[in-house]
Amino acid sequence: MKKIPIIPVAIEEAELALFEERKKIYPRTQKGWFQSWRWVLVFFTQVLFYGAAWLNWNDRQAILFDLVNRKFYIFGLVLWPQDFIYLAVLLVISALSLFLFTAIAGRLFCGYACPQTVYTEIFLWIEAKVEGDRGARMKLDEAPMSARKLRLKSIKHSAWIAIALWTGFTFVGYFTPIRTLAHEVIDVSLGPWETFWLLFYAFATYGNAGFMREQVCKYMCPYARFQSAMFDKDTLIVTYDTERGEPRGSRNKKVDYKEQGLGACVDCGICVQVCPTGIDIRNGLQYECIACGACIDGCDQVMDKMGYERGLVRYTTEHALKRKMNSEAMWKRVFRLRTLVYTGILCLIILVAAASLAYRVPLKVDVLRDRAMPKITETGGVENVYRLQIMNTQESPRGYIISVKGLVGAEIVNENSVAIPSASSKAFPVRVRVPAGSASTGSNRIKFTITDKEKANVTVTEKAVFIVPR
Repeated sequence: MKKIPIIPVAIEEAELALFEERKKIYPRTQKGWFQSWRWVLVFFTQVLFYGAAWLNWNDRQAILFDLVNRKFYIFGLVLWPQDFIYLAVLLVISALSLFLFTAIAGRLFCGYACPQTVYTEIFLWIEAKVEGDRGARMKLDEAPMSARKLRLKSIKHSAWIAIALWTGFTFVGYFTPIRTLAHEVIDVSLGPWETFWLLFYAFATYGNAGFMREQVCKYMCPYARFQSAMFDKDTLIVTYDTERGEPRGSRNKKVDYKEQGLGACVDCGICVQVCPTGIDIRNGLQYECIACGACIDGCDQVMDKMGYERGLVRYTTEHALKRKMNSEAMWKRVFRLRTLVYTGILCLIILVAAASLAYRVPLKVDVLRDRAMPKITETGGVENVYRLQIMNTQESPRGYIISVKGLVGAEIVNENSVAIPSASSKAFPVRVRVPAGSASTGSNRIKFTITDKEKANVTVTEKAVFIVPR
């Protein structure tokens, strides 16, 4: 059998072809309706993130996730590990909200509120202010190192690092009281874990927003991969009107382009230059598109200069574009059965969760019977010892009365009241005695009732087992 020779060079060339060198994207700065809304969201999210950590509530930080003491403070609400169900509900609400927004208008979260998008926008703004517009930045990167280039790059990276460190500091400030954290930073007395997370989060912000940018959206974010499962032909997406725009080509503004057999697209490339992920929206919907609307603003500006109608690139649906629907018909299909079901389920979960929080009893009790054998008293009565873990979730000291029922003559022998400091818990031993002959041998059901001394409606009942020896 004749052997076929293998050519190593061909194999090497095939392997090299699988890799694509990253080309740095230099988004062009533009103004417009969508860009204005992006900056509104940037300001809103950053004021919320940086400012909320400094708010006070009842002489403490308003929002604090105290992992050491296992307490989460959210304004007047104190959540404990036993309230884990609310975290699960919050995740469900977040997931359904994402499904709803995606089904209605695609990747709105990615384009306007995602931290990666927000910080990339901030870092790009700093870069433009320091190094200049798109063309100036490209020339600066291509130029050899000089004193001017070193100065501009140093200023830019110093600003980036400052924002990244402040972001890391604020992030840690939600887990360690931020004023205490500030004093520790000033005194250079940060703990090892605080130091690690501050620097880690700062490094992640600096690296993702300053260098990786669109690579995070295109290759690291899982949402980019499964978004298509939530899209359909009635989802609002950023779309190029191919029928109106093609064939594209340059032309004189004063000449009727239709007589030249051209479409409305002047092939200026603005839509590509302003795109933060570097795609060409004229090639159709792509998973890299984050629905920021930058290409819409850029194209509309060109249409205005040429005297053409706006909307060559616009938010619309595939059905509306194909069937030439008007705005009213398009919006009727946008709010279809699928989105209405999502909205209904989301509203129902939010209402149930809100009602649960509003009517939540600010008292939690765990009862554990002591493993020691029951005690027989001199009169023939029987005593069992229990350990009551009483948790006061209110931010004021409370006093509670403990009572027991379920067996005839059952009574608490030791102190039947306990004082619990604000937002804390206390283990309290309780001795329960029943008279001789009032309970059958073996296990007997009893109930402990713990009631607030000042608020009778704040009460918790817990079951327990009373053992009578044979």
